[in-house]
Amino acid sequence: MSGNTGQFGAPSGPAPQFGAPAGNTGQFGSPAGNTGQFGAQGGSGSGGGNVPPPPPGRPLGMGAGWAPPPGAASTSGPSRGPGVGVLVAIGVVIALVSGLAASAGTYLMTRDGSDTNPNYSLGPVPTGSTNRPPDSVAGVAARVLPSVVSLEVGNGNRTEGASGSGFLIKGGYVVTNHHVVAMAVKSGEINIIFNNRKESPGRIVGTDPGSDLAVIKPDDTFGTPEIALGNSDDVVVGDPVLAVGTPLGLTGTVTTGIVSSKNRPVVAGSESARTAEEVAYISAIQTDAAINPGNSGGPLVNANGEVVGVNSAIATLSRVSNSEQGNIGLGFAITSNQARRVAEDLIKYGKARKPLIGIVIDPGHTGEGVRIASDPAQGRQPVTKDGPAAKAGLKGGDVILEVDGLRLENDEELIALVRSKAPGSKLTVKYLRDGQEKTATLTVEADAEPVATPTPS
Repeated sequence: MSGNTGQFGAPSGPAPQFGAPAGNTGQFGSPAGNTGQFGAQGGSGSGGGNVPPPPPGRPLGMGAGWAPPPGAASTSGPSRGPGVGVLVAIGVVIALVSGLAASAGTYLMTRDGSDTNPNYSLGPVPTGSTNRPPDSVAGVAARVLPSVVSLEVGNGNRTEGASGSGFLIKGGYVVTNHHVVAMAVKSGEINIIFNNRKESPGRIVGTDPGSDLAVIKPDDTFGTPEIALGNSDDVVVGDPVLAVGTPLGLTGTVTTGIVSSKNRPVVAGSESARTAEEVAYISAIQTDAAINPGNSGGPLVNANGEVVGVNSAIATLSRVSNSEQGNIGLGFAITSNQARRVAEDLIKYGKARKPLIGIVIDPGHTGEGVRIASDPAQGRQPVTKDGPAAKAGLKGGDVILEVDGLRLENDEELIALVRSKAPGSKLTVKYLRDGQEKTATLTVEADAEPVATPTPS
């Protein structure tokens, strides 16, 4: 994976529950390369048109499905039982007898009528209230739903389309996935459908393929309330969460689950991604809340109704075709802290800064940890001069074993973790050099500081 850089996330936070504060954190999970087929959600539009399936991913590791063994071939001689004609005749007789018996029983029951009661009543429908405690699932859903939108995206020739979800944040901006709006980067065709069924055209403010995030601006928000962004570093495994969006065109769908894992490395992105820079490496929150095509870009919220993740990908069984892909309890969301940082960059600059630590990874390394390349690759030095790794004392050939006390398992994990960090974050790195373990602290930097550009009014 020469030419890619990596980064690390820190775990933490108390475990909130419904009725208590909650957020979400990233942490290290199992290798992305062996966990599943991570497809970015496209979803089908509310009009039921054709929508591109999620991009292909990796097999979950479950081979062909189990099936009973074929029956053994018979070795006996010709059958000596009744002939076919006799069997058919017997069947007809049984059917006639059964039918006559059933008809007779029905006649006797209806003729009697002694069990009917013209004065019978189940009583009035109980009176009640649709009000629910604010910290209940229904209470959280009621607060969140008005801020969630559905997106219909066109490519300019009306032959294809995509759909997904998004949510309104401060300033009247909508956050969603890059892969949801990717085909509109050139066509500009985006229709935003609000929870109250009002619609508005929207335009792209900026997209970041590397994080699979995008920001769009509706012409009108119709007074839609903005949703609060939580602190994803506070999420712990087991926290209750809700996924909200438009799966398969079903607007305003709410599903519940828990945080199943943190910092799960996921490789996703749009089908149009052609270079490593356009592929999304996500240090994701894993959840068992049902996420299906069309949920992409919608919020994953905690018990306080705060966004802790942006639903982005699902794992599917390798033997399931694209047209049949759906929820199997393995959904993945970009952390809200990463979404916050990227959204701010896109709104300020029209592009997002890319976090880096200034190394080139050795893709041929098969041992533990992540090895820094020993030789230059594609015109790049293994360790960038005056970069974060160089300043911390790392050299080509060093093997990075841990970051902030968490063991690295593969290259994708390191890349995803680095990309999830904000420039300026400090990381404690344990690495191996000449058989000896060493420790260093490095500071994540950005690839370049963009110049602020006017934002859409």
